[in-house]
Amino acid sequence: MHVRFREVDPFNCWVWLRFSEIPSQGERNYVDGIFDSWYVIGRLGGFNAENLQVHEESEDLSWMSYDNDDAASVMPALMHNMGQLEYHEDWARCWLDLGTSDGVGLDVLINALKQLNSDVVKLDELLIGGVNEDWPVEDHPDSVFPSLS
Repeated sequence: MHVRFREVDPFNCWVWLRFSEIPSQGERNYVDGIFDSWYVIGRLGGFNAENLQVHEESEDLSWMSYDNDDAASVMPALMHNMGQLEYHEDWARCWLDLGTSDGVGLDVLINALKQLNSDVVKLDELLIGGVNEDWPVEDHPDSVFPSLS
């Protein structure tokens, strides 16, 4: 699976998936499940790079001292909204308002989709941001900040 970034507006971002062939309903269910789960974690503030205490601790987590005061003092990083996944032939797309969530959320999505590609359904490409000429987009009805174009 090839990952490419195009122009990314975090408040009005399209994510595009190109499958190696038209996905079956079962394969679509896997993709839908990944996006739904990922969104719930983002909506609840899980993608906050300012509080990665466990990650920063490194290898030995036994008896780690977790600083609850430090965790409570960071600014929230909340994903705001996600549209329904749409499918068209060998493409899927999803509109996102990433809100104030950090880039670590996109890393998590990429990692999950790479594993899906390896285990379940062949994905040729993941595009983050931008639009596809052959599948036009309009401003999403849930967009707080519609595009100016």
